[in-house]
Amino acid sequence: MVACTLVVCASTSILIVLLIFLFLLREAQPFLRSPGLAAFFSAEWKPKSMQQVSFGLLPLVTGSLLVTALATLIAIPFGVCGAVYIAEIAGPREREVLKPFVELVAAIPSVVLGFFGLVVVAPAVKGTFSLPSGLTALTGAFLLALMAVPTIITISEDAIRSVPKAYKDASLALGANRVQTIWKVIVPAALSGIIASIMLGMGRVIGETMAVIMVTGNAPKTTLSPVSSVRTMTATIAAELGEVPFGSEHYQALFWVGIVLLIATFFLNLVAMRVLKAYRRA
Repeated sequence: MVACTLVVCASTSILIVLLIFLFLLREAQPFLRSPGLAAFFSAEWKPKSMQQVSFGLLPLVTGSLLVTALATLIAIPFGVCGAVYIAEIAGPREREVLKPFVELVAAIPSVVLGFFGLVVVAPAVKGTFSLPSGLTALTGAFLLALMAVPTIITISEDAIRSVPKAYKDASLALGANRVQTIWKVIVPAALSGIIASIMLGMGRVIGETMAVIMVTGNAPKTTLSPVSSVRTMTATIAAELGEVPFGSEHYQALFWVGIVLLIATFFLNLVAMRVLKAYRRA
């Protein structure tokens, strides 16, 4: 009975994902006939242009990749180091304060973080780099990293604390100091959980909408400069879907953006599973 219940639950999850994908595909498929998928390979996203309409996905894809990559690079060291400190260095009283604080940060609504980005982070980025505007990919990356760090810390800390105490005792008995034991024994032993936490943090980053709408400048242009304004795929859907005529080419193009985002998330999870499997075999 229990096995059947588990199979039904797992099958329901798969079915829901398939139905979501089919719904997106149903709404987007008329775009295949006119103007066709070739329209997505343009270098410009101008769906409302009065001269020449353009549905190029390149600016949106590069904007999403740039913000996600920057946020991940910022979040990993802070998240992993924070987890190591809480799990191995902090005392019981410190841990009692730090863990609820980290969970509280994770519970802050993204719109509140967006206001924080507008008032504090954007002016700081503007002044530091002498920019005309602080609404840049780097500003969005800082906020998204702030969202991802609690996830990385929480899961990584659990993974580190689950490492058998015998590993630490054996390392110390062989003459390694505390720092060597942490970084050469405990962290490698917990690496599978740490990688999982990083992937979950990236999933939070790539799917975030409100904060990136507020602080990245929403300029759909192809760039790899961290101090340029960009627009992500999620921000494009949120900003434009509510205003487009139902069934129009613009409407269908936005559903294709959603499909691309869904596929990107799927491949991210697939890569994470492959990495974890390879590490466990090693």
